[in-house]
Amino acid sequence: MATAPAGSSAKAVDNTDHTNQNYTGPLVIITILFFMWGLLTAMNDVLIPHLKNVYTLTYTQAMMVQFCFFFAYAVVSLPAGALIRKIGYQNGAVTGLIIAGFGCFLFYPASMSTYTLFLIAFFILAAGITVLQVAANPYVTVLGPARTASSRLNLTQAFNSLGTTIAPALGGLLILAAAGEAIDPAVMSEADTAAAKAKEAAAVQMPYLVLAGSLIALAVFFKLAKLPKITHDDPATTAQPTEKGSIFKQPHLILGALGIFMYVGGEVAIGSFLVNFFGESNIAGLKEHQAAAYVSFYWGGAMIGRFIGFVVMRYVQPGKVLAFNCLAAITLILCAVFFDGKVAMWSIIAVGLCNSVMFPTIFSMALHKLGALTSQGSGLLCVAIVGGAIVPLLQGVLADTIGIQLSFLLPAVCYAYILFYGIKYANLYRGAA
Repeated sequence: MATAPAGSSAKAVDNTDHTNQNYTGPLVIITILFFMWGLLTAMNDVLIPHLKNVYTLTYTQAMMVQFCFFFAYAVVSLPAGALIRKIGYQNGAVTGLIIAGFGCFLFYPASMSTYTLFLIAFFILAAGITVLQVAANPYVTVLGPARTASSRLNLTQAFNSLGTTIAPALGGLLILAAAGEAIDPAVMSEADTAAAKAKEAAAVQMPYLVLAGSLIALAVFFKLAKLPKITHDDPATTAQPTEKGSIFKQPHLILGALGIFMYVGGEVAIGSFLVNFFGESNIAGLKEHQAAAYVSFYWGGAMIGRFIGFVVMRYVQPGKVLAFNCLAAITLILCAVFFDGKVAMWSIIAVGLCNSVMFPTIFSMALHKLGALTSQGSGLLCVAIVGGAIVPLLQGVLADTIGIQLSFLLPAVCYAYILFYGIKYANLYRGAA
């Protein structure tokens, strides 16, 4: 899952020669952070069908997991920025890790309580990840010479994608397989149903306690790590005169923010329904823990596609690549909706490959030539990640009313809008240096 680039005007206080510095240790820790929040985010795709069984939820109710998780981005992003300005980036990253660790710990009491407590835990976990992202991103650029900052960012992003790829298979093994067969009260006695629900609920306890402990340990390591100090340029002194005025007068930014909303919403919605979709008798009839392994192919496709996109976009305008990928994604989704069996299954999985370049491409296009408004524009785009809360919930409503297969038409609509955006700004960079 894509990670928003840092949008602040932060810089390192750097009075030392990087050639005499060894930042390998801190960079390893930060790379692990990127991996961890990718892992934690994609684990939701496993927990949604798991909790749906435990609490006998509708699809709409089950999608409240993603609603609570991604709504945290809209609520926490701006306060997180203010917090980090006050306590510093290193302390901010430590704070984010502790909050996320506490969110993971709450999964233990939640497994013996109500679905509502799970939703609270998801929000707290996501709040910690949001703080962590705002704090950790700038360090990637300052842990070494400026000329190699881009390569370091690519490395950490690759490990973020590795986390999203591993998470579904790992969750299927540790949670869905451990939980056992799906609960069916219609053919099970009341006592057997209660025992099965207790077993399923308990399956999350150990994995998330381990994750909580890992996050707290990382907080300790990060606190003790010797990292360069980062300060902010004063906007009052660094902002250059501009004729642009307000960010709301920049159509490519506003339309791009809607593109981020649609992209994150569509990407997350598809991932959220894959386990249940693969379990449909007309698709693959897979058990949940078997289906979870195939979800990894969806996220893995995005990881592979980023390397392909890196090469292609050296020769092709980003808007054109974006439009092509959206057209391919729409075609694949329609195949998944109107065909059955392996054609439908592998078509929806292949959408992950199309997703690969969309987030960074939309993000960079939306910020093109904003000048002094870049920081504000970046903040608006980060808030637009709330699409991951809204679109899956709406698809849940559709799945409950017209069926899970037809509900994938909603992500297709999301990609149709991004196709429009890519075509409209296909030549945005023409003539740019």
